Amino acid sequence: MTESTSTQQTVSSAVYMDTSRPIAERVQDILSRLTLDEKIGQMRNPAQAIPRLNIPAYDFWSEALHGVAGNGRATVFPQAIGMAATWDPVLIQKVAAAVGDEARAKHHEALRRNGATGMFQGLTVWSPNINIFRDPRWGRGQETWGEDPFLTGEMGAAYVRGLQGDHPKYLKVAACAKHFAVHSGPEKLRHVFNANVSSRDLNATYLPAFKKLVTEARVEAVMGAYNRTNDEPCCASQLLLVKTLRGDWAFQGHVVSDCGALTDFHQGHKVTKDVVESAALALKAGCDLSCICTYDHLREAIDRGLITEVDIDRSLGRTLATRFKLGMFDPPADVPYSAIPLSVVGSSEHRQLAYEAAVKSIVLLKNKDDILPISEQAQKILVVGPTAANIEVLLGNYHGLNDALTTLIQGIVARVPEGVALNYLQACPLNQSVEFKDWSLAVAPTVDAVIACMGLSPLLEGEEGHANLSDENGDRAQISLPPIQVEYLTKLALSGAKVVLVLTGGSPIALGNLEDLMKAIVYVWYPGQEGGTAVADVLFGDTAPSGKLPLTFPKSLDQLPPFEDYNMTGRTYRYATEEPLYPFGFGLSYTRFTYSDLALDKNTIRAGESLPLRCTLTNSGSVEAEEVTQIYLSDLEASTVVPLNSLIGFRRVHLKPGERTVITFTITPEMMEMVNDAGDRVLESGEFRVTVGGCSPSERGVPLGAAVPVTMAFTVIP
Repeated sequence: MTESTSTQQTVSSAVYMDTSRPIAERVQDILSRLTLDEKIGQMRNPAQAIPRLNIPAYDFWSEALHGVAGNGRATVFPQAIGMAATWDPVLIQKVAAAVGDEARAKHHEALRRNGATGMFQGLTVWSPNINIFRDPRWGRGQETWGEDPFLTGEMGAAYVRGLQGDHPKYLKVAACAKHFAVHSGPEKLRHVFNANVSSRDLNATYLPAFKKLVTEARVEAVMGAYNRTNDEPCCASQLLLVKTLRGDWAFQGHVVSDCGALTDFHQGHKVTKDVVESAALALKAGCDLSCICTYDHLREAIDRGLITEVDIDRSLGRTLATRFKLGMFDPPADVPYSAIPLSVVGSSEHRQLAYEAAVKSIVLLKNKDDILPISEQAQKILVVGPTAANIEVLLGNYHGLNDALTTLIQGIVARVPEGVALNYLQACPLNQSVEFKDWSLAVAPTVDAVIACMGLSPLLEGEEGHANLSDENGDRAQISLPPIQVEYLTKLALSGAKVVLVLTGGSPIALGNLEDLMKAIVYVWYPGQEGGTAVADVLFGDTAPSGKLPLTFPKSLDQLPPFEDYNMTGRTYRYATEEPLYPFGFGLSYTRFTYSDLALDKNTIRAGESLPLRCTLTNSGSVEAEEVTQIYLSDLEASTVVPLNSLIGFRRVHLKPGERTVITFTITPEMMEMVNDAGDRVLESGEFRVTVGGCSPSERGVPLGAAVPVTMAFTVIP
């Protein structure tokens, strides 16, 4: 018998290869067989191969923010902030399930072709991003699910469930909640920044979505943030990682650093003296895997007495457990997900899902004189603007690619009936002065509608190092449109043109005087590969818009606290007192919805009791459409600072003209709890107000066209 044959037989009979054994036993068996150097070789995202144990190389770094990213062909769904605007967790779970299917199929195809997989070809996807989008200047806000902890938790949990699947033994892919925690810019300071946050804001705003994904959706991984929070580097925080994540929440998965974040300990944050101390600090706090840096110095940390091999075993055991849950050491025939065919990638079913998500994400912000939908009697239409034929605005960041990317102009051309005079001119650059021989201003007043495709691009907002035209390392110094676009749109409107403004972007845009000058305004986010088709179908009335804003649109920067201030006072619909341009939860339709007959089972309840409610929703218009009913709660007698209003539930409802339905909902004691100054959740007696409507409670909503909400008060007694 040769040495190779003997090794193979030993491996095949090893406990870690026995699929009937519990994962904990299999992990311990592998750990007992590894040398220290082999263990250290598994502690970074490109984990090294161990041929003698038939353990292949594996790179943990993959992305699936809104589709499989960085790995060639995939279905490109709307950017996360656009999917948040659907307010449809059922749809989002289907989207994520499709993303997980494609990740699986592409992973196994790469294995078949190459015998191994590399970066972006793995099954550990570092998505979703559930940071709270607290400030519209943050370039990465487009990756999030908006400004509200409850909405972020509901949508993020749906995305995790779809990605990870529901098999009792295996994960389809391993999702990762990031960036833990209190992380939302500025990008240019993230390697040195210390986010100071009160215990109240931490537990009322920044942690609830992470808690939901950990304790309810059972997310497999959590990624630490670059910055410090209250003086501790997030990737080595005793408060965040030890007390909260693994202590209070009993997290059983693994923690990964953001890429290069551990190097920041000594280079940026100056909390350690060198790379060896940084590695030891992170490992001891429970950061199990290092992206890119630092953990190849773990042997030196042992030699200095900063850590022991037991510390390495603890963390390595967690990442190995994830690989076992993914079936990486099991025969493919035993892992149902390994049989997902490559034909799912970019399939017609997934393309339809991308279309549905894009349609439901589109938010109608203004529709003066009901100019939309564009009349079938229109004879002349002019399309202008720098985003009309732009591929980047379909994709957002962290995206895949597809051979069927439909730009806005392509979608419009495909939809406009024959016989309509349709023309297109770029007419205006994205953000810099370029000479155009432009006859659009002369022609615009003579057509039935000018569709102006404007807004932002991933070149203007994004992650540090990615948004090439940003002067703020991916962030925005201003939240208005680029001046060149404002100038052109103003001239266009003053020429007498009937302008339908189609805005792309991943964050709020302050429109200033343009809000009055435009006939209609439609926000379409970064809508994915089916964006052009979806936008055209909404503009021409084949489907009614139903998206709702997952964040507040301020009127100007003057309404915002400093970017570096993480105190929630004055931020988001929950704490801001300034009148917004467009409120959280706002979005118009081509029909009218009426809320009526709100009723509570009781007007007074005891602390700890639940309170059922019911409300009638009617489609009072003439168009079949969907409405997102939103339920908000206000604590009117709290003993400390609490949100002005808090979203506690929502329902997406489809109604035909004249149809009505009764919305039922139960306000639980947990929903009535407040977070006190110590960061504890408590339920105080006193008066509460519940509001049901199609927008957050705001004096601005109804004048803009939102349905009149219904509201009632009730009292909680000891």
